[in-house]
Amino acid sequence: MPGKDVRKSAVKTFAQSERARLRHKATRNALWTTEKKLRAAVEAGDKNSANEMLRSQYAALDKAVKSGAMHKNQANRKKSRLGKLVAKTAAVEIKPE
Repeated sequence: MPGKDVRKSAVKTFAQSERARLRHKATRNALWTTEKKLRAAVEAGDKNSANEMLRSQYAALDKAVKSGAMHKNQANRKKSRLGKLVAKTAAVEIKPE
């Protein structure tokens, strides 16, 4: 916490930014958890589940951008890479031997 010689407005700004940091951290952690589940579904070859998770991940990324937890370009990059990953999995058919 800042010392006695700091302006009241600086102390208030510091407290606000700390609350925002914790709120954004929770959002980013939730995004990472759902991304791990999506990647696990892709690894397992579960196309339907992967497509459903991809849709919910897109919505969560857009919501994180709207709340300020993530930059728009970063979210778009993640959406592009995850979409390519799911599309590649859907294109590869598992052939029975």
